[in-house]
Amino acid sequence: MNFSFWERDSWFSKIDYTIIGSGITGLSCALRLKELRPEANVLILEKGILPEGASTKNAGFACFGSISEILDDLRTHSEDEVVELVKKRVNGLELLRKNLGDRAIGYQSFGGYELFSPSDEALYAECLQKIPEINELLKSVFHDAVFSEKENQFGFRQIQPKLIYSQFEGQIDTGKMMTALLKKVQVAGVRILNNCKVLKMKPENGRVTIETDKFRLQTDHLLIATNGFASRLGIEEVKPARAQVLITKPLSKLPFEGTFHLDRGYYYFRNVGNRILFGGGRNLDFKTEETDTFGETSVVQEKLKELLKTTILPGHSYEIDYSWSGIMGVGNQKKPVLKKLDENVYCGVRLGGMGIAIGSQVGTDLANLALEYD
Repeated sequence: MNFSFWERDSWFSKIDYTIIGSGITGLSCALRLKELRPEANVLILEKGILPEGASTKNAGFACFGSISEILDDLRTHSEDEVVELVKKRVNGLELLRKNLGDRAIGYQSFGGYELFSPSDEALYAECLQKIPEINELLKSVFHDAVFSEKENQFGFRQIQPKLIYSQFEGQIDTGKMMTALLKKVQVAGVRILNNCKVLKMKPENGRVTIETDKFRLQTDHLLIATNGFASRLGIEEVKPARAQVLITKPLSKLPFEGTFHLDRGYYYFRNVGNRILFGGGRNLDFKTEETDTFGETSVVQEKLKELLKTTILPGHSYEIDYSWSGIMGVGNQKKPVLKKLDENVYCGVRLGGMGIAIGSQVGTDLANLALEYD
């Protein structure tokens, strides 16, 4: 592109830190950089019109893990590792709420519930039995009992009799959260260039050259916060995972409030005002859903509609308004990939579907990592 002197001087000269990705992680990273280096020139490159990926497309669950997920983690991690995972999620949520304020992000604490299908009888029995043990394990984090049994007072059908309730789970308004975060970053003096896709980067002569689909620039430091799209930039520890979501039109009578997990967390739903948001189904076709291309598939959408009718809203009159998809970053481990990749190049990716919970902390840690080497 043929930039003017003013454009080159104001936007593309003397860039101290360039961040790829304007989601929760990238914006939190920028805030931390400006907090510790107020004079620094920080630029964010975003390939979409809005922050693409999951930050503006997620379900808005302020959660730290259902009891079945925690039990599953204990099969592959030590108790200390699981406690640390949960602690990081709790601390990350607290950081998000502290940075923006509950009102700005629409935070509500209705609690969370886990439902079990009839075929999950063994898992259901194990989770009920393990409630006291898991509560004791997490006592150092919450200082109170996390999980308890609840009756099915919401009219759900084709599930096991009891629900497992988590008193510390909440929900946010994803749109409000990202709007507040973007505003705070811009007030801090960070520039964001949208519709700008990074093609490759190359460290050379103490700086990093970045080639995009529109221009080339140089920066002192490059920080990658693209999560679900990280593999496009050669970060092989991260695989994309598409999540499909639908939402109803407003209901005349809201049957429940809160966040809900079903089928080991592969399905999830909540109220959004007096609408019901329902997503998941990636487990129906893992291979197809391991993609960073947005879209919906009939196999997942039909299953969501079926469960909505038979299990979640049986006997209720409703209409589906529309659907969408988001791209998460997952891998063999749940710990984020936070490391130096090359000279003056760093990454903070693989949030494992927990972006709301840990995105703020991973972004902060990514900034700290870059400053550590500065």
